[in-house]
Amino acid sequence: MSESGTIAKVEMSERAAKRVLAILAGEEAGAALRLAVDGGGCSGLQYAYSVETAPRPEDVAIERDGAKIVVDPVSVTYIAGARIDYVEDLMGQSFRVENPKATASCGCGSSFSV
Repeated sequence: MSESGTIAKVEMSERAAKRVLAILAGEEAGAALRLAVDGGGCSGLQYAYSVETAPRPEDVAIERDGAKIVVDPVSVTYIAGARIDYVEDLMGQSFRVENPKATASCGCGSSFSV
């Protein structure tokens, strides 16, 4: 299931799409960036990213401008309504998930609680 820029109420910004395309440039056709929510981090849950060469049939795909992020069904429940962005600031470069379900998050934005 995919749609231009949004799926399961998850949106990918134009900057995030450009960064995903850069990350996947050297990968095989069909590769995607995986976003998962795992236990851990200073707030209880954390975002994890990896390159997925063979997305699973049950994955939810978020696509924009040829860039593809896949999310497993359990993780989607934690990020429904979120916006995935890519930022470069004094702290460095990173994907940022603007997650309306997060009740607290750490200073770096990589972990959160619900």
